[in-house]
Formats: sequence, structure tokens, C-alpha cells
Amino acid sequence: MTNILSLILIVLIFSSCSFNDVGGFWTKEKELKKEELQFKKLFEEEKFVTREFNKDFKFFLEKSSLTLNRNSKIDNNDGFGIFNISLSKIQKYNFSKIKDFYKIEPNLIFYNNNLIFFDNKGSILNFNKDTKLIWKINNYTKAEIKTGPLLSFAKLKDKLVVADNISKIYAIDINNGKILWTIKNNSPSNSQIKVLDDKVFLVDENNTLNCYSINDGKLIWKHNTEKSFINSSKKLSILIKNELLIFSNSLGDITAVDVNNGKLIWQRYTLQSKIYEDIMTLKTSDLVENDNSIYFSNNKNEFYSYDFNTGTTNWIQKINSNLKPTIIGNFLFTVSLDGYFYILEKNTGNILRITNIFKQLRLKKNENIYPTGFILNLKEIFISTSNGKLIIADIKSGNIKDILKIDNELISRPFVHNKNMYLIKDDSIIKLN
Repeated sequence: MTNILSLILIVLIFSSCSFNDVGGFWTKEKELKKEELQFKKLFEEEKFVTREFNKDFKFFLEKSSLTLNRNSKIDNNDGFGIFNISLSKIQKYNFSKIKDFYKIEPNLIFYNNNLIFFDNKGSILNFNKDTKLIWKINNYTKAEIKTGPLLSFAKLKDKLVVADNISKIYAIDINNGKILWTIKNNSPSNSQIKVLDDKVFLVDENNTLNCYSINDGKLIWKHNTEKSFINSSKKLSILIKNELLIFSNSLGDITAVDVNNGKLIWQRYTLQSKIYEDIMTLKTSDLVENDNSIYFSNNKNEFYSYDFNTGTTNWIQKINSNLKPTIIGNFLFTVSLDGYFYILEKNTGNILRITNIFKQLRLKKNENIYPTGFILNLKEIFISTSNGKLIIADIKSGNIKDILKIDNELISRPFVHNKNMYLIKDDSIIKLN
């Protein structure tokens, strides 16, 4: 009986586990089909498109509103002037190409009728009005020269303060080029230089604001903000007024401190995103102060107005620009990175007109050009570009009056002094009159 039961059990097992495709152990090997995964973004990235607005609006600047700004070196509102230039002649001072010129925002120093800049070896050059070299000085070793120092300047009376991208800071007698003192900071400078009374102010690559004595370079105090693992690709900004110093850092933070001791007064965070790419690509314009308000923008479609004393928000607009804005009277002027000229009411942020300045440019296929800076007079705005053009547009109508080909490569924002306009490129200073 037991043998019969065992035989039945074996038959049942083999009948349920045959080696065919219906009930076998393994089927024939074949390619595994992959189903395409469909992911839906929870948060769609907002796309911001600039369009012309109120383009037929005629805007007039009253002559009384265009007065010289004596505090422009402190409040950064130096984007306008009273000048009339024919721009019919061009003259260049050539030097060997400055490596990584695109990384700096060059500034010229005008002293009486003289012009001060630097060359590819870090030598500082002082020219008179006839472009004759008055003095030349170099404060670098052979090893330092090979790194290609990039210099920034500030002037106070007869002292020229210099900071660079290799952590050196020094002062020069502007009359004869004699070096007065030299120090080494822990980190390279990454900001504008501001000089007030006997103090020099700089923000370094660690997002630390440093205050030095202009007499001997000794550190007086410093104020640390959050350190970033990424250095800003644009110079950080500093402005000073009424014992208050306000500066930006590479994370988009705006900080106000007591100019005498560095004590924190207020701080605002402008970059809400913590995404690596957003932090890495952030470029904030210079801070500009006017009538106790601060104005600045960034390349993340944000334009801010803050109260100078408290840091509270006055208004926010969607404008994509990292260029220094300009305030004249009750109006604010800026140019977006895609070439649109904006006119706003400074107190409300209301946009009065948007004009496409780049619409008449003849662009090569896939050419990505952008404005590098601008300056205004009573009637015109002069806009420099990354492909060497100088665009002259009528402020009243927004129409382009002329496009001058200065070069084929990036040129700096325009500077005006003694009825001459100056532009800088990687291998020359360009003078227009």
C-alpha cells in the first residue's frame, strides 16, 4: 500500500513540474523589455520672457534732475554724467593681453587729468591727459607676475589703494608711484574697494568684510558672513552712508554693519534656492544707494529695493540683470541681460517703459551677446556689449541712434572724464572723443 501511495505522489509531482513553457522551471531566455519611466516635475521651473512695454511712451529727463553726484564713489550711483561727446575719433593704448580679463570688472582711476590702470604683468600705469606715461610701478615677484595679477583700485586724496586676486593689498603715493605699505590677506579680495576717512574696506573670497588702516594696512576689524564653497564670478559690492556700511556676498546675502566697528545692524537673504547650480551661477549687481533706499538686481530675474536703515523691502520687480542700475531724480534705469532698456519709478518700482535695444544688432548664428555696462547723459544711453559694440540709444524714445564697432570681443562699461569716453578690453585702453 505504501509503495502505491509513493508512486502516485511521484506522478503528481512530475505532472505539475514538466519542462515545457507552461509549467517548466525556466522559459527560453529572451530580452527583458524596459518600460520608459514617465516622471512629472512637482515644481516646474518658471520661464521668464522679456517683452517690450509701453514702447511708444516718450520719456523726458529734466536738466535740473541731472546734477553731478559728489558721493558716487561711496553710494555707487555713478552711471550718469553731464557730457556731450561726438565719438568721432578713437585712440588706443595697447599692452599684452590680460589673462582672465572676463573675470574682472575693471575700474579706471582719474586723478586730476591723469588716468591710472594696470597691464598684464600687474604693473600700474599713470598717464597724463596727453597719454604720456608719468610713472610705472610693479609690486610683484617674478613668480607672482606669472599668475597674472588682476587689480582693483580706490583713491583717497594722494593715496591709491590696490587689491588683487592673489591676496596682496598695498598703498601707493599717487604722485610718484612710491609703494607706502604692503600686506597679505588670508584670502584674495573679491569685491570693490571702498575708502573712507582713514579706513579701507574689502570683502574677501571667504565672504569676510575686512577693515584696514589706510596709513599702514593693519587690520582694524572684520565681520564674517556665511562662507560659500563657491567664489562669486562677479565682484561683490560695498556702499557707505551715515556710519552704515552695506555689502553683498557670494550667497546673495545683503549685510549692514556699523562702519566704525563692524557690528551687525541687519541682514537679508535674497537667494532662496539652495540648489548648487543656482548658487554657482548667481551674479548680483552693484548696490546703489539713493534717498535712503538700496537698489540692486541679479541674474535670477529679481530686482530689489530695500530700506537703507532697516533692510525692509520697498518693492521687488522681475528684471534679469546684474548690471549696476542708475538713479536720476525720481527714476531708475537699467538694462537686462537680454538687451532690454528699462525705465522705472524708483519709489514704487512701477515700470514706465521697456525697449528692446538689441533688436537692430546683426548677430551671428548662436551668438550669445550681453550688455557689459552703460552710462547716461541727459539725452542718450551708451551701452557696451560683450562683442565689442557701443550702442547709443535715445532716452526719450528708446530708439537706437547709432551702433559703433569698437572691437570684436568683450569691452568694459563706459567711463567718461573730461569730455572723453574710455572703454577697456583685455589688451588695451580705448579713448573716444
